[in-house]
This record gives sequence, C-alpha cells and structure tokens, in this order.
Amino acid sequence: MTANWQAGADGSDGRFSFLVVTDDEERHVLTVSAAAATALVELCRAGSVLLWDAQDRTLIVANLVGEWLSPS
Repeated sequence: MTANWQAGADGSDGRFSFLVVTDDEERHVLTVSAAAATALVELCRAGSVLLWDAQDRTLIVANLVGEWLSPS
C-alpha cells in the first residue's frame, strides 16, 4: 500500500489517496478524508494484517484479537 497527498486550496486538507496492490497485482485506488488517512497510516504502521475485498471495496484488518492469519 502506498499513500499520496495532493495539495488543495490554502486552508484545505487537500486530497488523500491510497494505492492498494493485491497479491494478484490488481491495483485499487482509495480516495479518503484526512481523518481516514490518519487511521489507515496507523493501521499500516502497526503491522496489522490487511486484506482487501475488491468486490465490496472493503479493507479488512485481521488479528485484532488473537491470530487468525499469519503475516506474510
């Protein structure tokens, strides 16, 4: 996952987007608010196991309690 920020007008949060590249090399762009960007960065930095459901455009955070999936 990579993150991008595009500056907006003075005083605005600008535009945040994330590029999710899945194991099968599919690419998905998520445009998010500044608050959501902050949360996503923290999830990535925490070493969480993240899964992407492309059909429902849903990011799943695994192993919040216990270990269901092993990080790869």
